[in-house]
Amino acid sequence: MNLRRIALLSLVLACGSGTSAFGQAEAPPTPAPANGSRLELPKGATAAIVVFEDLQCPDCKAMHPQLLAAAKVNTVPLVIHDFPIQRHAWAFPAAVLARYFTAQSSELGLLFRSAVFEYQADINSDNLREFAEQFAAAHQVVLPPVVDPDGKLKDGVQADYDFGIAIGLQYVPLVFVIGPGQGAAHWVEVTDPKNIPDAIAKLRSAAPHR
Repeated sequence: MNLRRIALLSLVLACGSGTSAFGQAEAPPTPAPANGSRLELPKGATAAIVVFEDLQCPDCKAMHPQLLAAAKVNTVPLVIHDFPIQRHAWAFPAAVLARYFTAQSSELGLLFRSAVFEYQADINSDNLREFAEQFAAAHQVVLPPVVDPDGKLKDGVQADYDFGIAIGLQYVPLVFVIGPGQGAAHWVEVTDPKNIPDAIAKLRSAAPHR
């Protein structure tokens, strides 16, 4: 599925408040829940937080530090999937850049994502590269003229996007807590980060004892 061809879907996906053609706020329709059964628990983890995010999405920006804090406090990994919706012009190339920095180190990739969210209002398609260069210089990393010569980083972003479509994602950020159980005991969607500790405890307790 080609990200740039999904025009209709991008009109349905939500990020921030919707408005009508007349500029009046509209109540978004209640979306069908996404299916987290295909999410994989990282090796060695007893629980994890999984998020599908768009680096240009204001709601994702607001959620990001809360998820980082929840992962740290609960000592669980935070698994990030990219889902750059089409109407956000620089979200896809930003995700590619984030993967470049992640390839240097997972910590650096996460720092770049945090920096993009922090300065999101100041970033646009024209200055994204300059922003990435400044970030690289500040962290003693060389940003090559072409960060994705073989297209593998782009393919990784696209694969995340396609996976989001496959599980029924209809808005970002989409957040799950997953555990070691099976079926409904394996995952739960979380819309409020304050509920993450309870979700982790319930999924862990529902897991089969060995």
